[in-house]
Amino acid sequence: MVHADRDTAFPTTVSRRTVVALLGAVGTGALLGAQRALAAPAAASGLDDPAKKEIAMELVSSAENSSLDWKAQYKYIEDIGDGRGYTAGIIGFCSGTGDMLDLVQLYADREPGNVLAKYLPALRKVNGSDSHSGLDPNYPKDWRKAAQDTAFQQCQNDERDRVYFNPALAQGKTDGLRALGQFCYYDALVMHGDGDDPTSFRNIRKRALRSAKPPAQGGDETTYLNAFLDARVWAMKQEEAHSDTSRVDTEQRVFLRRGNLDLNTPLDWKVYGDSYHIG
Repeated sequence: MVHADRDTAFPTTVSRRTVVALLGAVGTGALLGAQRALAAPAAASGLDDPAKKEIAMELVSSAENSSLDWKAQYKYIEDIGDGRGYTAGIIGFCSGTGDMLDLVQLYADREPGNVLAKYLPALRKVNGSDSHSGLDPNYPKDWRKAAQDTAFQQCQNDERDRVYFNPALAQGKTDGLRALGQFCYYDALVMHGDGDDPTSFRNIRKRALRSAKPPAQGGDETTYLNAFLDARVWAMKQEEAHSDTSRVDTEQRVFLRRGNLDLNTPLDWKVYGDSYHIG
């Protein structure tokens, strides 16, 4: 873990790690046959392709962890002083935001009596605060121990997908976007969450829709993605902690300018000044 100022959807924090967010697949109404045809490529080249999903995980990890090795983050845990308690795991589950509680509950449901199950009462009490009450001193050590269990790793994967990845993929497909557009949605959802605040994912998307239409509504994909990234940058700049927009400027826009709408390799980009490559 390199970046200690993890982003969240909450304007009073400086965390690049995210809070739990639930995003349903939002329908756009009945589409004309021609519009369905425009959306069809997303099914063939989307992030649900295992190789493309792996790329998405590495791209996010480059920004969240300054590393392409996202699987090394199962054991990560620390309090980064952002008012959200402990931040941990592959997507930044937080003890103060409810997503860590959901994760540990899932683990307990699947593996009763596991090393983290005894912390469930404490996690319920500290939810919504930065308190470590009932968690210290051994919770970080036990988290790292649990992270060696493939069952806990799978729980992290499943919660990441349920809360962030699958909703982004579903909305991207609904909008007729290919892999790059779906990834832009995923990265925005990871950083901003999805709620009612103006900088949430759904409102970033609404802002983009004011100036461009996605392919499913007859628009040009590149034009729409530029509008979405413009809206994303606007949202990031509403908070000082988000003001470094390099994960958009020197990553996503680089792929877009190159016309790489399917996120085909090789990929070269920079985040926060660091260079990365996927061959």
